[in-house]
Parts: sequence; C-alpha cells; structure tokens
Amino acid sequence: MNALQDTKKRHKFITYGFPFFVIIFRADKAYTMFLRHIPFLKAVLLYAFTAFGGPQGHLGMMMRTFVQKRHDVTEKELFEYNAFCQMLPGPSSTQTVMLIALKRGGVPLALVTLLLWILPAAFIMGLLSFVVHYFNVKDIQTNLFSYIQPMSVGFIAYAATRMLQTNVRHIATWAIMAGSVIATILIRSPWVFPSLLLVAGTVSNFSNKRIPEPLEKPKPIRWVNLWLFALLFIAAGVLSEAARINQWPNRRIFNLFENFYRFGAIVFGGGQVLMPMMLFQFVNRPIFLHRQPMITGEELLTGYGVVQAMPGPVFSIVSFVGGMVMAGYGPMWQVLGCLVATIAVFLPSTLLLFFLFPVYQNLRQHVIIYRALEGFNAAIVGIVWASGFVLFQSMPFAWVNVVVAAITFCVLYFTRIPAPLVVLAWLLLGLSVS
Repeated sequence: MNALQDTKKRHKFITYGFPFFVIIFRADKAYTMFLRHIPFLKAVLLYAFTAFGGPQGHLGMMMRTFVQKRHDVTEKELFEYNAFCQMLPGPSSTQTVMLIALKRGGVPLALVTLLLWILPAAFIMGLLSFVVHYFNVKDIQTNLFSYIQPMSVGFIAYAATRMLQTNVRHIATWAIMAGSVIATILIRSPWVFPSLLLVAGTVSNFSNKRIPEPLEKPKPIRWVNLWLFALLFIAAGVLSEAARINQWPNRRIFNLFENFYRFGAIVFGGGQVLMPMMLFQFVNRPIFLHRQPMITGEELLTGYGVVQAMPGPVFSIVSFVGGMVMAGYGPMWQVLGCLVATIAVFLPSTLLLFFLFPVYQNLRQHVIIYRALEGFNAAIVGIVWASGFVLFQSMPFAWVNVVVAAITFCVLYFTRIPAPLVVLAWLLLGLSVS
C-alpha cells in the first residue's frame, strides 16, 4: 500500500512539477545565452551611440566593428545581408545589424540587438518632442556636430573602397557599379534601390561560369511571422477606422499605430522617405480636411534636422513625431505616443525580415539567385559611392569638409583606430570650435 502511495506521489510530482522544471531550464538556457553574447551586445550599444551618417555611413562602421574588429561576420556575408535588406521595406541598416545578431544567437539575440540599436536615438528624439512642445524650441544648433556630415562621407568612402576591392572584379561588375552610381545620383526616388538590384541581378545572370556551392541544409520557414504581419496590418486598419467613425475618446493612439505600421510596411529608401509621408499624414491632410494639423511643418523640420545629427537609425524621427502628435493629451499620452510610433514603424520590417531571410537563404542555392548575388553586390557598391557624393553635395562647399572627409578615410583605411574613437574625436573638435 505504501509503495502504491509513493508511486502516486512521484507520478503527481512529475505531472505537476515537470512544466516548472522546463520553465527553469529554458530560463537558465536563455540566461547562459545572454551572458555568452554580452561582449557582442556591448559592441552593438557602443555602435548605436556612434553610428552617424545614415545607412551607408552605418555600413562603414559595421564593417569596422563587426567584420574587422570582432569577426562576427565576413565581408562577403555583410555585403550579402545589406543587399538583401535593400530589397525589403523598412530601415536597411537596422535589418542588417539584426541579421548579424541572427547569425550569432538566433531570433532572441536579434530582438535584443534591435532594442539596443534603436533605444539611444529613439530616447533622444522622444525627449526632443517634450523640449519642442513645452519650451517652443524652433531651431536647435550646436557646434558639437560641426564635422559629423563630412566625417560620415569619410566612412562611406571607406566602406565603398573596401567593397569595391572584393566585389568589382571584371568589366560587367564595373559597368553595373558605374550605372548604379549614375542612376542613384540622377533618380531621386526610393524605388531606385530595388530596381537597380533587379537589373543588376538580371545582367549578372548572363554569365554561365558560376555555379552554386554544395547544397546546404534547407532553413525552416517561419510562416507565423508572415501571418502575424498580415493580421496586424488588417487589425490596425480596422481598429483605426472604427476609432475614427465611432469617435472613441482615445482614437488618436489607434490612428497613430496604423499610420506608422503602414509606413514601416511600405517605405523603401530609408528614413528620408518617411518625411513626405509624415508631412502629408500629419500636416497637409488635416489642413485639407479643415482641421488643425497634428504637428506643424516647422516642428517636423526641426525634428528632421536634429535626427540628421543623431547616431542610430534615421527612422527614430518617428519617436519625435509620435510624441508631438500626442502632446496635446498630456505627458503620459505623449510618452505613449513616442513608444507606439517607434514600435509600429519597426515591427513590420522585423516580421518580414524573420520570414523572408530563411526563404532567401533557400533560394540563393539556385543558379539564378546565386549568379544574381554578384550583380547585387556590384550595385550596392555603386549605391554607396553615390550616397557619399549626394551627402557631400548637400553640404555647403568648404575645404574644411574635404579635409575632414579625407582624414576620416585615411584613419579608417590605414590605421586600426576603433571607429567610435574617430567619431568621438570629431565631436570633441566640433565642441571646441567657438
């Protein structure tokens, strides 16, 4: 009888205790994984505070930090990740650094990396919404950022030079690169990037000399990310429209999520493309409907001007806009506006990235995709060169800008000085200028 009772007790303990052991085991495993990746996450956080210059400038810093210094990925992998992200909507530099983390530690590490990457810039831009709203600041200028733009040109030139050495090797790739430079400079449209990649991939397929490497094990496709992306897109639209029609008291927060989720799902070409969308949605459209603008054109330009001098993703301007849109409802709603806008704009591109990257990894083993990669990489080199030219052209011409860009390039190319120290040196020099 006692043996039977002991057996029942053990069975009951296993039945009810097993889930807790599973939870503890998984938590311990996640903690161990987190500890193992702390050096990588420190590098990401430092990168987030020092990555100036937009997507192309970010690429130069990624090459310096994650390829040359830490060896998290190879140059070939970095270029491939960047080319793939150029074909997706959303912030390409954010998606690229997430893929680096995805390779190291899977989806959990990629999500932590996303948080660390966007947090500094989003916090600063959200704080700016309070400064502008409560102190009526129209223009924010400081000598601290005097040399940041020409420094970014130096980073871009460094990235383009390194990429050219490994990705432009024969006449066809030289032609693709040159065509990409010309097209990017002359055609100021976000659609030029995916269009160039499509043309470049087609041209490089005319060569039949390259065959794929031995087949890799197929990657599992995470269909849940696609279904979640579509479900949220539909739900956001339905709730936003219901809030508008039924005049819900807090309807603006539903409208805000739908607006920025839609922007994040359809915008190609980086944070600059967000500007006309936000201008129409929050300034021009309310005026057309004889309503008060949610944010004035001057305030929007103030945010855009400041975000150009901020490290991190240009998409972080949405934290400022979200805060300004909700500022009239009080401080707590303003904080919520910053959070909702930031989450909404980065969420769709993250879901699409997790769904499409395994699909791409499986497809690239086919001959057509494999041969297209050479054209993709050559086109990316041309886009990077053109971006540096456009950025330099947008600055007032001064020899000091040429010197700053040249010194930055030489320091990166000929020395092993870490990129964050290069950025810090130019910031301190700008601050010392009277």
